[in-house]
Amino acid sequence: MNANFSIEEYSEAYEEQVSELIIHIQQDEYNIQITKEDQPDLLKITSFYQVGKGNFWIAIFEDKVIGTISLLDIGNNQVALRKMFVDKSFRGTEFKVAKMLLSKAIEWANDHSLQAIYLGTTPQFKAAHRFYQKNGFIELERENLPSDFPIMNVDKKFYEFTLNNA
Repeated sequence: MNANFSIEEYSEAYEEQVSELIIHIQQDEYNIQITKEDQPDLLKITSFYQVGKGNFWIAIFEDKVIGTISLLDIGNNQVALRKMFVDKSFRGTEFKVAKMLLSKAIEWANDHSLQAIYLGTTPQFKAAHRFYQKNGFIELERENLPSDFPIMNVDKKFYEFTLNNA
């Protein structure tokens, strides 16, 4: 299957699709008991993520959201990588959707003179751990996170990516 997809900045026209994709992956694939109501940021992506030095991107295939990634501005020229999800059908090296989403976020961070990207993830996302490490993220202890890093209840593993501007 040859897929032509695009990476675009989030627009509110895709709000429902973004929520559906994320909730489906969290609940159905990974059995993480988290709801849309537990994630109020999904109801206000524009005002939550697309402010300061943050942003939110979506991968689109045939007008359907197949992936998401965001950077949340946490101050001090640092951001938190959040909401990195890719539809199961588009994961892996065949399509490279995750790699393209991450590349877009890193490019944005470099263009906006940011120094570091931090992320928290769950122990269940083992493929994600390998992906982040393969792409230059270094695991760090929770106590080494910036004080303004927003820790979700499900986050147990943490990573840092140092940008060219550091």
